[in-house]
Amino acid sequence: MFPRRQESRQPCLLSPPRFRCAAGPVAAIAMATNRERHMTGFPPAVYPFPFNPMRSHSPFDLLTNGLFGRFGADLPREMAALSVETQSTSSEEMVPSSPSPPPPPRVYKPCFVCQDKSSGYHYGVSSCEGCKGFFRRSIQKNMVYTCHRDKSCQINKVTRNRCQYCRLQKCFEVGMSKEAVRNDRNKKKKDVKEEAVLPESYELSGELEDLVNKVSKAHRETFPSLCQLGKYTTNSSSDHRVQLDLGLWDKFSELSTKCIIKIVEFAKRLPGFTSLTIADQITLLKSACLDILMLRICTRYTPEQDTMTFSDGLTLNRTQMHNAGFGPLTDLVFAFAGQLLPLEMDDTETGLLSAICLICGDRMDLEEPQRVDQLQEPLLEALKIYARRRRPNKPHMFPRMLMKITDLRGISTKGAERAITLKMEIPGPMPPLIREMLENPDAFEDQAESSDDKTESEPPAVETKPYVLTYLPRPLCLWNSARFHARRR
Repeated sequence: MFPRRQESRQPCLLSPPRFRCAAGPVAAIAMATNRERHMTGFPPAVYPFPFNPMRSHSPFDLLTNGLFGRFGADLPREMAALSVETQSTSSEEMVPSSPSPPPPPRVYKPCFVCQDKSSGYHYGVSSCEGCKGFFRRSIQKNMVYTCHRDKSCQINKVTRNRCQYCRLQKCFEVGMSKEAVRNDRNKKKKDVKEEAVLPESYELSGELEDLVNKVSKAHRETFPSLCQLGKYTTNSSSDHRVQLDLGLWDKFSELSTKCIIKIVEFAKRLPGFTSLTIADQITLLKSACLDILMLRICTRYTPEQDTMTFSDGLTLNRTQMHNAGFGPLTDLVFAFAGQLLPLEMDDTETGLLSAICLICGDRMDLEEPQRVDQLQEPLLEALKIYARRRRPNKPHMFPRMLMKITDLRGISTKGAERAITLKMEIPGPMPPLIREMLENPDAFEDQAESSDDKTESEPPAVETKPYVLTYLPRPLCLWNSARFHARRR
């Protein structure tokens, strides 16, 4: 009924040729089986017997010599074992296997820079997220840092934010690659496509809303805005720079003393600040007072006239600021004031940034730095949410504000150096509150000794300014003078 399939004339390489073999019935069965499978289109049967590795022989030689010459006596037993093994294998395949356990989490070496917990290999070495971001920003923005010690600061998890110069140098020492940063940046520019960014909704929680209101109120009540001041100017040395105008210096030192008192009052109104130890309150105030002083005066910068206005309305131009005591620090302060303008910070953001400058756990000689960090965390969160809520399409404003803290610290360091040289230019002693808040008392030890020798019968300077006892959480002048007399004894 159906036409019979023509037998292929091509020789089958995997089955023996069809001729009669007298080796035994098993060989005939094997050859017949392969012949039938070949005739019906199926591949030849595969035998699990370990044939001799004779690659140069034909398949027929492998079957006749290898099979019957080596396993002739044990062939039935081998075939029985094959049947049992096949049955057991089939039964095992029907049993579902248990799921394999998940692979163990990848463990990286500690950060090569600060020994903190590593998040992976970044720019060639194992590093944490903080050091990775610091190195990337430093390279991308070509940052130039300065070490204020001996360029051998210890960098670890606690001290990594204290000296950016030594931290960057250690990044290079452990093997971080500049080229990896540049290549990563170019790759992102190439791969990232422009997408419509939907503004996120940022809502302050009840606790953060209350914190923002308290900080904003404390800032406004201790620092009136520029529009609330009645500006007035002076013609004293307004057209040329001199080393020091004593009239402007007296006015500037008087206003600076009042501003320091307002900063202390602002600090006492911050939630949680007075719960710190007295020593930590004094340390934070002495460390951040000049930062906040510079931030406040720079927010009163008027770019059209290139002037700055103090709290009583006194407005000085760049030359007068130089002559009032700023000296070589003048241009640096005015440049920072110009950098604040694009941020368009309001009073609330200025107050929050001032509070973050003040309550910072990386200050030296703190007794409880962890408590200080705990107080700073809600301030950071409040500023982030408030800034993004105020500028929903500018998410980069918050990190830019935080970067200004680093600039403020650099200005403060140079301001402290300027104060040391300024004491050689003024005829009398440095005002006591400015001396205690802005300077290291060791720098004035010689001046204090000479002043004590000349005016032994005069009352101490702290008694001539009783408002210090009213505003400070602990009288700084008394505290530092006690340290000074203890050293003398």
